[in-house]
Amino acid sequence: MQRKGFRIRAAGGVLLLAHLLLVGWVTLRPLDVPWVSAPNLHPFAGIRADLALGPRTAARQIGGALTLLAPLGFLLPAVGGRLHVSPWGSLLRTVTVAALLSLGIELFQTGVPGQVVDVDSLLLNTLGVALTHLVVVPAVRARLRRGVERPRPAPLRREERAQGPTPTISRVGIAPQSDVLPASRP
Repeated sequence: MQRKGFRIRAAGGVLLLAHLLLVGWVTLRPLDVPWVSAPNLHPFAGIRADLALGPRTAARQIGGALTLLAPLGFLLPAVGGRLHVSPWGSLLRTVTVAALLSLGIELFQTGVPGQVVDVDSLLLNTLGVALTHLVVVPAVRARLRRGVERPRPAPLRREERAQGPTPTISRVGIAPQSDVLPASRP
């Protein structure tokens, strides 16, 4: 079973690296545009603007932001490779890492021509990761746990239950043994 866990972590690491390279290429490449809109630093202003453009455009814009980092919701826990972990702790770690990655992308975009900083992208990217984690990870972990049984301790004998196991003491010499006894003092 140790090999299976290693394979899952290795595959998760390779897929995570490939996904991050793709995200970096999509979000950090310079764009040749005639004009650039102002950065959006007001939460939900960009989402409201997308909704005002119509349902099809809003679905494309908002859906794109939700799905950009969404695979991290599964890939980050896969790289960790732990099956027996607190679900809330795992969600918190995954969402925190995703939010920091999204923030890093937004900060790097300040120096890329044609790319604009948008706080709503940060919110939607993080929400997409959280939703993916909530939908996929608990089910996958439960399925993998069914295949891996935890080792159970051997049942205790009757004597051990009542008094506990017999203590053992290793024999360690304190001082060298001598055949000559010290002279007694009068």
